[in-house]
Amino acid sequence: MKKEYRVPKMETVKEIKVQVPGSKSITNRALLLAALSDVSCTLHGILLSDDSRAFLESLKRLGYELRTDEENREVRIQGTGGVIPNSHARINVRSAGTAARFLTVMLAIAGGEYEMEASPQMCRRPMQPLLDILRQAGVQFVFRGEEGHFPFRMFSEGISLEEVCVDTGISSQFASALLMSGVMLDTGLKVILKGGRAGGSYIKMTLAMMRQFGIPVKQEGNVCQVPCCRSFGREKYQVEPDISGACYFYALAPLMGTNVVVKNVHEDSLQGDISFLRLLVNLGCRMKDEEEGILISGEGMEKYPGLEVSMKDFSDQTMTMAVLAPFASGPTLIRDVGHIRFQESDRIGAILTELERMGIQCEEVPDAEGIRIFPGEVQECRVETYEDHRMAMAFTLIGLKTGRITILDPDCCKKTFENYFELIDQITK
Repeated sequence: MKKEYRVPKMETVKEIKVQVPGSKSITNRALLLAALSDVSCTLHGILLSDDSRAFLESLKRLGYELRTDEENREVRIQGTGGVIPNSHARINVRSAGTAARFLTVMLAIAGGEYEMEASPQMCRRPMQPLLDILRQAGVQFVFRGEEGHFPFRMFSEGISLEEVCVDTGISSQFASALLMSGVMLDTGLKVILKGGRAGGSYIKMTLAMMRQFGIPVKQEGNVCQVPCCRSFGREKYQVEPDISGACYFYALAPLMGTNVVVKNVHEDSLQGDISFLRLLVNLGCRMKDEEEGILISGEGMEKYPGLEVSMKDFSDQTMTMAVLAPFASGPTLIRDVGHIRFQESDRIGAILTELERMGIQCEEVPDAEGIRIFPGEVQECRVETYEDHRMAMAFTLIGLKTGRITILDPDCCKKTFENYFELIDQITK
């Protein structure tokens, strides 16, 4: 494992053209929906990373028939119509929040006895609101550590649940888990969405994918009605490229004043982070959706403005916007991202700490649930990444601009983007 990565400065600015892995969010939703279906489905273009491998390994331990072709980024999964082949199993979701939330709900509804394990990082992340819903519906938990967190043993004889109210404020994954596995309930499931991200991009993605797999879920305002649906599915499904990963390269357009194309990324993406590209347009870039992929052009840009922006619906890019901010012509205020404190790391605290260590003035703005960052001169810095892949990938951009950054624990990127630093090396040659 690499302990650190000295980021090379981009001395020669040239057009950047890269291909990124498949979307983690879409890969793991597709894996769950394919497992719940009653057909054999081949997923094309999947992400192969720590998170998706944890999901695949968990499905194998649950007895699902899987055939993975890593070279072609494909997996074939035989759906079992909501019946878990191994109803007594031990699984380890590692650091995958999607696997943790999605599989917990699926197994609770299906019934059985399961040992649920996770990495120390995932054991710190919130599960209590979701587990409370399941406990009230008849599921029993025995916690091996802190109450309401991984690891735990779960006993279920199936659950009695017709209607549930879910707060999306801490994690929209709670709602997505209930929406997708709600098809297993004889009565279906009415899901009432509350909180600041009830209409957010990840909920929209979940509903869109359910319909793509043939589940006629209905939505009126913040109320979703999931039908009992034992027979559904599709034989093939194409996973989109990961827009979250693409955004680190697209951010180089204004930062370096260059043109960037990420192959097969298009404006009709299901992923909410596509909104970050429109934010780059607000900074002065030009965007064109071409056959090969979206082109973001920052050619000729010498400076871009500081902005006030709500990133509630694409908060995974908070760190990306934060590392652009020191090079803007004025202050940047990122709003409505308080929930990112509860993700892979306390991302608010991590951003502020690392920017301050490199000499950039910044501050938390509690009333805006966000942070304000001022332009400044970046000092030499070794960036702590807090076991957080997005901290590592985003702060690499400052190094490409200045040549003054070393990333500690670069291997944490394997969570979602195994060859990230290989691509960085390629574009700096």
